[in-house]
Amino acid sequence: MQALRHFLLAVQFFSRIPVTGRLAAWVGWSPELQRASAAHLPGVGWLVGLWAALLLGLTQWLAPSNPWTVLLAAVISTAGTLWLTGGFHEDGLADVADGLGGLVPAERALEIMKDSRLGAYGVMTLVMVLLTKIALIALLMAGVTPFWGPVPMMVLLCSAHVLSRFAPLVLMRNLPHVGLAATSKTLNVAGRQLDWQGLLTGALWCLPALALLWWLGTAALILKILLGCALTTWLLQRWLRKRLGGMTGDCLGACQQLNELAILLASAFAVRQIL
Repeated sequence: MQALRHFLLAVQFFSRIPVTGRLAAWVGWSPELQRASAAHLPGVGWLVGLWAALLLGLTQWLAPSNPWTVLLAAVISTAGTLWLTGGFHEDGLADVADGLGGLVPAERALEIMKDSRLGAYGVMTLVMVLLTKIALIALLMAGVTPFWGPVPMMVLLCSAHVLSRFAPLVLMRNLPHVGLAATSKTLNVAGRQLDWQGLLTGALWCLPALALLWWLGTAALILKILLGCALTTWLLQRWLRKRLGGMTGDCLGACQQLNELAILLASAFAVRQIL
């Protein structure tokens, strides 16, 4: 039951899915519960991923069949995830781009990242990441749909949302929190180093996603995806340690977004194995 409370608290924090009324009262809140809920971030990825997959499949099945259908499905699916999460991770990515896009000291970068206004680096990064994500989803659908229908792409997209949400847990394990304590909204989540039990909990949420990928393709497909995630997370971790000396909540959002992109990119290179 305690694990369920942690999961529902993660749903409440990392998405717009309502956890209210008696359910919210049962879940409760404390800094300790909030910290423990972070380990269930990949579990929230299942809800977001299933929603994205559902929108993708419905659009593909209901829209008129023409070359533009895959692009329409990719746009609607991506927009649906933005709505469900409130652009939570995308906002973090834009803030990190603004803070670290220029050559400013760490203290100034942290101040920029907390500024609610969006700068040029944030806009450019956000637009390019969203466009690339949509393009990759459409590209993968164009390759897969004529053979098997949208189901393989739905599975892949759902798995991408789950696996990409494990990467921030690695940052929480390996980097200290350096955000401004007075204004940080994620201090209760990431203010203390994630323990090995939390990392294991996140990994357990990922096992069904890996099983689905095994059913979808081959070991080579899974290997390319895992290598892409590992390389992306390692490079980001090195960069954050060098520039900031640690990470903030915004960095966790950026990590999720970049890993989601890495999974789709690795899958695009392995699309023949999906077929």
